[in-house]
Amino acid sequence: MSPDLVTCSGPARSAAEINRAIRALWSHPQVSLTDGQRAEYWRLCAELARVQRGDVTAAA
Repeated sequence: MSPDLVTCSGPARSAAEINRAIRALWSHPQVSLTDGQRAEYWRLCAELARVQRGDVTAAA
């Protein structure tokens, strides 16, 4: 796994927060993502999958 996918800079985010970040990547449904945005999308998808599986513990 890429180090970028494992690195976390703070408390775990909720699925709702991650979904908002994913939706915010698209300014318009017909606009394609840039390479950087696409990389961020996949990073967010991996983070969301970890949250949904319960691999991330919430901050106390």
